[in-house]
Amino acid sequence: MDPLVILFGFGVGILVGLTGVGGGSLMTPILILIFGFKPVTAVGTDIAYGAVTKTVGGWRHFRQNTVNRSLSTWMAFGSVPAAVAGVYGLHALEKSTGKSFDSTVLTVVAAALMFTGVAMLARALFLPSVVAREREGLVLERRHKVAAVVLGVCVGFVLGVTSAGSGSLIAVGLIMLFRLAPRQVVGTDIFHAAILLWAAAIAHVVAGNVDFGLAGTILVGSIPGVWLGSHWSLRTPVPTLRTGLGVILIGASLGLFSKAGVEVPVAILAAVPMLLLLIVGGPPLRRWLRPVQPQPAPEP
Repeated sequence: MDPLVILFGFGVGILVGLTGVGGGSLMTPILILIFGFKPVTAVGTDIAYGAVTKTVGGWRHFRQNTVNRSLSTWMAFGSVPAAVAGVYGLHALEKSTGKSFDSTVLTVVAAALMFTGVAMLARALFLPSVVAREREGLVLERRHKVAAVVLGVCVGFVLGVTSAGSGSLIAVGLIMLFRLAPRQVVGTDIFHAAILLWAAAIAHVVAGNVDFGLAGTILVGSIPGVWLGSHWSLRTPVPTLRTGLGVILIGASLGLFSKAGVEVPVAILAAVPMLLLLIVGGPPLRRWLRPVQPQPAPEP
């Protein structure tokens, strides 16, 4: 077992439990960029370990009453068959071309991450009015059910091809389409992703895209991570985490674009961690530097 893989699994597991986002969006780039796995193997293995990880997190959020079960069910009606179709499409394209499909998969994964990261940052930074309209509960009408199925189809297909989207794209959809509050977004996102990932994982196992030893190593770290993150989700301010994660997703997408042959300036790649540091560390630093007001002397 590689301790570094376990450590990354633990960190990603915490992010998944806290925000519902980060499983496929972060682990796939990590497996490709840092550990050098083939993109198709990274995608399949990521989905396989993610199915177990999000099942644990989904159960935890279900017990905390932060899951909209009706919405999760309607999304699954669209996402499960679409995910299987995405896996089949990826396998068929690679087989028909008779050559490595790695660069194309890298480009698709990078595009999915870039879209998700930009959408998350746009909401956090430029759409504050959306937060004011968030709601804890939602009674589904016909239009909500149709929107849920359509969202599931779109995200399921992207997941089957890239492994990204089970958390990140669904979270954006739950916020923009249904205006759910952060805790409901996280819980519903993880619970639905657990259903979706099992369907995609079985398809990837059949296609031979899963490294079981690698998946088991990641799970050693990700299972305690997602359990801990789910527990912290009730106490941690999600907006800051979501903003920081948006920056991480954009940085990962730039790295994958670079690996796929797209020229990305080094200055842009270097700016991503600095921006993340400012977003996440800025508010605590400002509070620490703020001068302490002297307490008035007690009256005699």
